[in-house]
Amino acid sequence: MPLHADTHSSAMTLNEIIRELTEIETRLASLIDTTMWISDPHGAGDRFVSILKGRFGLVWRICAEALPKTFSNEKIEYLGRIIRKEKYFESDIFSLERQDVISALVRIIQYRVQSIRDFDMVRVNLNRHLRQTLENLILGYPAPNIIYEHDTIADKVISSLCKIVKQVILGNLIVLGDIFDRGDEPDKIVRILNSPEIRPFVRLVWGNHDILWMGAAAGNRSMIAEALRISVRYDNLDFLRRLGIDISRLAAFAEKLYPGPITGSFKAKKDISRRMEKTLALIQFKLEEETIRAHPELAMESRLMLGRLAAVLRSGDTSGLTDTHFPTIDLDNPTALSAEEADVINDLAEQFTRSERLRYLMRFFFDMGTMYHINNYILNVHALIPSTADGRFVEFLGRKGKALCDFVQSVVKNVGRNYFEGAPQDDDELAIMFYLWCGPRSPFFGKDAMKTFERYFFSDKATHKERLLYWGENLKKPGFVDMLLAEFGVRRIVYGHTPVDILKGEKIASPDGRAINIDGGFSQSYLNRGHALIHTPYSLYAIILPTPEEIREARQRREPAKLMIETIDTFENPLRVRDTYGGRLLMQRRNELFDMLEKARGALQEGD
Repeated sequence: MPLHADTHSSAMTLNEIIRELTEIETRLASLIDTTMWISDPHGAGDRFVSILKGRFGLVWRICAEALPKTFSNEKIEYLGRIIRKEKYFESDIFSLERQDVISALVRIIQYRVQSIRDFDMVRVNLNRHLRQTLENLILGYPAPNIIYEHDTIADKVISSLCKIVKQVILGNLIVLGDIFDRGDEPDKIVRILNSPEIRPFVRLVWGNHDILWMGAAAGNRSMIAEALRISVRYDNLDFLRRLGIDISRLAAFAEKLYPGPITGSFKAKKDISRRMEKTLALIQFKLEEETIRAHPELAMESRLMLGRLAAVLRSGDTSGLTDTHFPTIDLDNPTALSAEEADVINDLAEQFTRSERLRYLMRFFFDMGTMYHINNYILNVHALIPSTADGRFVEFLGRKGKALCDFVQSVVKNVGRNYFEGAPQDDDELAIMFYLWCGPRSPFFGKDAMKTFERYFFSDKATHKERLLYWGENLKKPGFVDMLLAEFGVRRIVYGHTPVDILKGEKIASPDGRAINIDGGFSQSYLNRGHALIHTPYSLYAIILPTPEEIREARQRREPAKLMIETIDTFENPLRVRDTYGGRLLMQRRNELFDMLEKARGALQEGD
């Protein structure tokens, strides 16, 4: 007889209740999916793709867990290279027979495939020409000897099995933000993450640089100027062309303003990029001050710098400045845009908000992204949960802790809805987007101020210092960590944002393993290394990825690049889904279904 479930809007039959109950029980008893984390790729597209092929070092670890202990490190490294290349090859250093490679790959797949549900996911992507043979191998049924005896056939089987291995070991890929800026291929990273074979496994947490571009796309003009300024600062002009952003009007205006050498601390390598960088910087600062003055609730008055600059220029004592040429600044009204500046930013704003290529990227961020994500009782954030010097949650706009994070997420999601629906944006929400990018109480930033203005124009380096707030120090206090984890109902926190230089002795994980920073300076502009965090049913560990230079040196030596591993935790009993945060939700649903089942049985007995 049909029943109404508490959490379902449609009626459920007895058979449907039984089916869902048995599926939940099967899932709860399964080993947890392997989870991988990566943070702060910052536009390093080629490097991201290269490392993704090796699943950020996960291949090596899964091989070590799945294969017999008699498999040496040399065998595992060789097999891992075959999996990454998705083809069989012989090595002068170490090789395995094709039959042994096939057997090892099958064993790895069987280690990860624990149920019909898992196998059905594998079956969808099987090579259709070898489907029956591959199914027999995975299920342990007899397979024809020809797949071992004929090299061409064996190579096809090995390639197909390698693809399956890459699929089954990718349980969850958590990206902790900052896909944009520094490198010139954030669009390449998004295309990979948004591809049909990867997207189902991706969990995206926004970073502050992502928020910058999201706010810019949604129409915040100061954020448009800043996103473009950072792009030209790193000479990422090809990226802007790929987005269909025409900067010719900006370039012509910049050439007219600054025909000679550019003074000041401008970083771009190309002359035209430096001119555009300075032009955009002044537009950005003017528009930021407009936002700050219009929104006193943000409490950012300390960032009103243009009046101070005008006073210095008016005094004639410019010895403390790195630059004195400001043709667009009216000393009597320094925050006013000139007519040509207004034309330039209006043109760019029109392009940003209407760019279809940018809209494709933004769809991924607004739809897939969240302020935070919880899995396996682990809280994942990009940077921090804002806190005070004495280890309490700091309040912003009347909210703090989890409530603040939920509020931030609702604001960003609403901005995204307006963007895609073509609805007017709320000015207060666009101001919050700006604050999330660079405000001291933002969960994405964590410093007292963003000192871009001072670094450009003030020679005193003491003014350049961006003071870190209290997150790092508070994580050293057990009481603060207890409060933090209790606030979100979790057991650990994983975050990025601030690079960890392991060569200087900095640690990825806190001594008790409850706080883990996986930003390894992925892009060339930082440490050029990167970290990955891996959580299997048996262990939690960090992999310190090699730099491109280390990879090249290893290739010259005809050796695999060495991975450094920091073990954070091991589990005496392998973790199952019932041990996770998601498992707790499944058990709640299971209890609801048991109640429905009892009601159904009672109704059937009454009918008898």
